[in-house]
Amino acid sequence: MNRVAVTGISAMCGAGNNLEEVWSNLIAGKSGISTLEDVDEKMWPIRIAGQVKDFEISEDLLAAKEQSRYDLFIHFGLHCTDEALKQSGLLEEKFDPLKVGAILGTGLGGFPFIQSSTQTYWNRGPRRVSPFFIPSFIPNMATGKISMKYDFKGVNYTVSSACASAAHAIGAGATEIMLGRHDAMVVGGSEAVITGLPFAGFNNMKALSKRNDDPTKASRPFDKDRDGFVMGEGAGILILENLEKAKARGAKILAEVVGFGATADAYHITAPHPEGEGTIPCMQQALDMAGVKKEEIDYINAHGTSTPVGDVAETKAIKSVFGDHAKNIDVSSTKSMTGHLLGAAGGLESVVCVKSLVDGVLAPTINLDNQDENCDLNYVPNEAKKRDIQYALNNSFGFGGTNSTTLFKKYEA
Repeated sequence: MNRVAVTGISAMCGAGNNLEEVWSNLIAGKSGISTLEDVDEKMWPIRIAGQVKDFEISEDLLAAKEQSRYDLFIHFGLHCTDEALKQSGLLEEKFDPLKVGAILGTGLGGFPFIQSSTQTYWNRGPRRVSPFFIPSFIPNMATGKISMKYDFKGVNYTVSSACASAAHAIGAGATEIMLGRHDAMVVGGSEAVITGLPFAGFNNMKALSKRNDDPTKASRPFDKDRDGFVMGEGAGILILENLEKAKARGAKILAEVVGFGATADAYHITAPHPEGEGTIPCMQQALDMAGVKKEEIDYINAHGTSTPVGDVAETKAIKSVFGDHAKNIDVSSTKSMTGHLLGAAGGLESVVCVKSLVDGVLAPTINLDNQDENCDLNYVPNEAKKRDIQYALNNSFGFGGTNSTTLFKKYEA
């Protein structure tokens, strides 16, 4: 099979609106979680999030008259795709449009537009609903707009598998290249759900942190005092290419995608299996696909959402897969700084894995002040760590018991 190179990456979230801002803030241990402004406390019992701020999409990507027609998750996906493509240099070369595709993940699609249009329907009647309502929110429109902008005529679809969406999209895109069906793929995910209804739903299932008074301390994976996750939004995009063809055009190769796994817990609609019956084989699949021994893994960017049950279950699964070597692996959850981007989480955190391989720096798990005795691994507490790593693994697990693991390798010419 063809080797898969990563030639471009981009990210945006509450910690920054581009790759440089996000990465510099993450390795500085700076939280991107803040108090939501101008919300009605009665309607918003939880008022903290990793919200993107001060962002307006370029009119080169989405014309001014179109911007209000498309939900923010589409804006985020376009913005990050453009940055990643520029880094890759792919657009500077002649390419076969049928050999370049896009597969992105999103958990909820254009939920803010759905909520606002529903209010319009009930308050002003059906004739006042925008004719752009459907294309504004459907989950595949981010990939659709990417294909139209750049004339990519290859495979084009969206994965929606809860919080594993972007990770599944990366695995699907890598498969297209491994099998020779495509030369390059835009993969990752985007999400924008900072609106009342999702907050109400997650809060009523007791999934969200209630630390309204201390937003930067609210997301605290693996800490004894954690009380739920914090909502986030943004995108994480990677450009994948056939490695030999990327080398031939002189591209700078950042890393390789060498393995991925996908399984189901078959256990519960929201809770992970407490003993890791789905997540253990998921990680093992990624190792087996790459032909990598467990002792070779240096770093894991954990799913680590800061929920009481999930963090313990993931810790158990990691220990089961890696045995005695687990104590040698650095494990961190950057959700402590970004919040949980839901369907885009695996995209953002895969970008973090690639940057860790390239720069030899591991972003920390902040707010780890009182480590849970049931979470007994090395979680890179509170400060970034310099470490030259060869392999980085990302876990993304979602409601419905859906799991995905992606394995990245440092590129050596």
